[in-house]
Formats: sequence, structure tokens, C-alpha cells
Amino acid sequence: MTSPRKQLSIRPDPGGPPLKTAMVMAAGLGKRMRPLTATRPKPLVEVAGKALLDHTLDRLRAAGIERAVVNVHYLADALEAHLNNKVKDLEIIVSDERDLLLETGGGLVKAQALIPDDPFLCVNSDNLWIDGPSDAIRMLAARWDGAQMDALLLLVPQARANCHSGAGDFHLDAVGRVSRRKPGRVAPFVYTGVQLLSHRLLRDAPSGPFSTNILWNRAIEEGRCFGLVHHGLWFDVGTPQAVKKTEALLAYG
Repeated sequence: MTSPRKQLSIRPDPGGPPLKTAMVMAAGLGKRMRPLTATRPKPLVEVAGKALLDHTLDRLRAAGIERAVVNVHYLADALEAHLNNKVKDLEIIVSDERDLLLETGGGLVKAQALIPDDPFLCVNSDNLWIDGPSDAIRMLAARWDGAQMDALLLLVPQARANCHSGAGDFHLDAVGRVSRRKPGRVAPFVYTGVQLLSHRLLRDAPSGPFSTNILWNRAIEEGRCFGLVHHGLWFDVGTPQAVKKTEALLAYG
């Protein structure tokens, strides 16, 4: 499927390649979202009358993304049918994980050949965000520095991580480098599920299923993992209860 109109491209740095492609992580089993995921994949669970996946695709369109690589596993036929029937203004490429769910890192490695751009966007399909004064994806693109970065993560302050429980994920230093939360401690920032990546992050990756955390840890050790703070709304829509709370917060807002 190709777009009927030309969209503007984002330029991550002056003279750099335009950001055109997003990897959309949509292959998970959605166990925490049961029973809503008993008969549909988690990305098709509706929030405020729209599938989570469609909320994500709307954000991609708004940022001028032209191509979405979507990985599928659980109830993959339903996801593909949804994409074929409803997505008319993005080029959609399916990364098929029907035979083996590869987790986040393995999913990226499998899809890598389908992603010509460097850097490229990677977005989880089970989070919902609303842009603040600036488009979050464009902010990531403007902040990208390929000479210093292999990963740039969109983070939200823990106090504004709606529907999220936990002690936070990351700290940021004065120049935006990311460090992990120490065991038993609290960290001020939560990962939103949105990131800008270089193919360098995937070098020498393990085979088979594995978490992106393995690649992040190496980038953190090398000082090449950075974070950017999101100034809009963000919701962790991981459970049926979170769906109801998110809808209530959106209606109130």
C-alpha cells in the first residue's frame, strides 16, 4: 500500500537522510490485556473508539512518516486484515513472526532488512501519546546526532506516566545520556515505547528471541544511548483497567 500524496520528510540533522520509516512493534501476546485479547490482538484493542494501532499510525502520519514496518505474531491474520482495510495513506510492510515470537530485540533484527533508513523510528503499539507544544517524533528527529547516538529514547517524567506503575526506568545526565535505575531505587523517567535508532545498535545482535534491553545496555556502557523528555500526555495502556482509566482521562481533558 502506498500513499496517494507526497508527505514532508523529517531531517534528523542538517544534510542528513530524511526520516521516512517506522518499525511498529505489534507482535506481542497481550497477556496482561486479557480477556480483551482473547479474540483480538492487543494492537486492535480500542481506546476512545479507536484501535491502539490506529492511534499510533495517526501519530506517524502527523510526523510525515511514509512507511511502517509492522511485525505480527498473535492473531496475525486479524492484524493484516485491519491494515489492508483501513490504512490507505501509509506504505505498510509486514514482518512476519508467525512461526516464532522474537521479542523486541529479535523483532528488530528480523525486520532490519526491511528498513532502509538510518536512523529509523521504532514505536510500541500498546502505548498512547498526545503531542505537547511540539510533535514528539519531530523533536526526536531534531535532537538526533548520529555521531554520538545509537539510540534516542522518548521518556516521560514518572509523575506524568499515566496508568503506569513502577519505580521508573532511567536517569538522564546533563547532556541527555541515559543510565539505568539502580536496584531498590527510584528513577525519574519512564520509557514511552518510542525511540529513534541507528542500525549500529543492532550490530552483533543475538540470534532468536531477545529483549532490546541487551542492545540498550551496550549503548549505555558506550555512552551512546540518550533520552529526550516528552512534554505531552502519555498513557501506558497495558490492562483492561488502564483502558478505562485512559478513556476517562482523555474525556476529562
